[in-house]
Amino acid sequence: QVQVVESGGGLVQAGGSLRLSCKATGRTFVNKAMGWFRQAPGKEIEFVASINYSGGSTYYADSVKGRFTISRDNTKNSVYLQMNSLKPEDTAVYYCAQRPDMLASAHKTEYDAWGQGTQVTVSS
Repeated sequence: QVQVVESGGGLVQAGGSLRLSCKATGRTFVNKAMGWFRQAPGKEIEFVASINYSGGSTYYADSVKGRFTISRDNTKNSVYLQMNSLKPEDTAVYYCAQRPDMLASAHKTEYDAWGQGTQVTVSS
């Protein structure tokens, strides 16, 4: 059974930084892409960032490009999201997801294992 668990959310002031962590267990990690998505109150879930199986390719939503960095450590079955220069509009529940494919994707329907989410709140 696949388990995806996020951690690292919290409350931060605008301009600050947070680092989210995600660990996926239950099936082979090294050959699967990972992604981060978020859902703000009253809004649809949206793509944030994704990374391919090796970490050699990454993709970002335009809204976070240059501020967020996705990375992975296959020795720890983990993926990370470093978030810098946070803005109030980054406030959301952040979800980590695993795709049963080596290539990264921005499409949430292509991910089949999801975590419960971690709350990120950015105050102005």
